[in-house]
Amino acid sequence: MTTTREVSIVRDIEIVNKRGLHARASARFVQLAGSFKAEVTVEKDGVSVGGTSIMGLMMLAASPGCHIRITAAGADAHEAMAALEELVANRFGEDA
Repeated sequence: MTTTREVSIVRDIEIVNKRGLHARASARFVQLAGSFKAEVTVEKDGVSVGGTSIMGLMMLAASPGCHIRITAAGADAHEAMAALEELVANRFGEDA
């Protein structure tokens, strides 16, 4: 009998772009999160939303300098987390 254990990874990440998790940044996050076989959630100040919900991410009002907690669970959890960390660190492709 083979059992598959689901991997779950949690990271606290600082928002470093100039405008925070606004519409365009949220859309990029959602697109990337949805490309993996992983369930992604994002939490700020005790409020948790799905990582594939643009409206949910925008509702968090994550401004520059604040921290969000990203959780990725599933087959691609490691890959998803690495890609999302890179996206945030690279300012969502904004702010040269």
